Amino acid sequence: MITMGFEALWSAIPYPAVVLDAHDQIRVANPAAESFGGLSLRQMAGRPIGRFVGQDSAVLDVVRQARRNGVSVAQYNLSVAWADQPPRSQNVHATPLYDNDGEILLLMHPQGMADKMDRSLNHRSAARSVTGMAAMLAHEIRNPLAGISGAAQLLEMSLGEADKELTGLIQAEAARIGKLVDKVEQFGDLRPAQRRPINIHDVLDRARRAAQAGFAAHVRFSEDYDPSLPPTAGDPDQLLQVFQNLLKNAAEAVPRVGGAIGMSSAFRPGVKMLGPGRQSESLPLLVTITDNGPGIPDNLIRDVFDPFVSSKVNGTGLGLSLVSKFVADHGGVVECDSRPGRTRFRVRLPIWRDSMGA
Repeated sequence: MITMGFEALWSAIPYPAVVLDAHDQIRVANPAAESFGGLSLRQMAGRPIGRFVGQDSAVLDVVRQARRNGVSVAQYNLSVAWADQPPRSQNVHATPLYDNDGEILLLMHPQGMADKMDRSLNHRSAARSVTGMAAMLAHEIRNPLAGISGAAQLLEMSLGEADKELTGLIQAEAARIGKLVDKVEQFGDLRPAQRRPINIHDVLDRARRAAQAGFAAHVRFSEDYDPSLPPTAGDPDQLLQVFQNLLKNAAEAVPRVGGAIGMSSAFRPGVKMLGPGRQSESLPLLVTITDNGPGIPDNLIRDVFDPFVSSKVNGTGLGLSLVSKFVADHGGVVECDSRPGRTRFRVRLPIWRDSMGA
């Protein structure tokens, strides 16, 4: 039988854990708590936890309930800011340590990847739900739209210069609707993505150069790529559209002066998605797009990938939904977290199987 000492077990807990005395002062903290707060145990020991989480933090309410009622208390999806660290969503558990003079064990569990995966799957279903409507719209709108545009062109030939402005407006609006129909029609494309080995950095570089030459000319870009990444499996044109859409959203969100977008890539194993045929596929390639815009409103963040959801005044709400569809077609997931001054989109993709000798 394997035996393990308390110290080894305490250090092995992968989530932030602290023990509070009867006055809510930190007695001991595990290494995960030190990493979480960016502070050593020596810097935290003997100091009240309110100094680190804030005197009005809901974490203190959880601790008080556990101490008052003598039972374990859990509060889910709390925003916890520790010292100078940005707020992070945590599930907080407080448990009395019996016969230990009012001590409380406080455990913080980050909102799980499973929750984010579930949300991504819901976005995927929402994107697919507009497929039938997309085909109908494309068929029913495109033909009369062409007739309107053609009639405006013929009418323009018999009008004076003063009246041509109106026919020009008709043609411009018809072209705008046509572009919207083109975008919606892409949801109706049920063909599987044509996968082949793709260097994701080539795609990111093309997306960045196109952005800098057009809609993101005012933005300062920074890149932090892992050059050792294996190729991903995908369609380069669809992946290009994914990152162009994400960059366009970011460029429109950042300020005209001082706007910044960060692009990074990394190899992060450990995330898997259950695919068709109940086969589990690993998603180790992580691409992150970060901007310093004002952030996504709290009432939209959970639905930002749903069709027709947009925080923009003139937004169609189709760009991010299309991103979700294309990433899902590649067997990957896309997720977002946002706060004022930093919005981050993460795209997780599989690797080309042959690159691992599969």
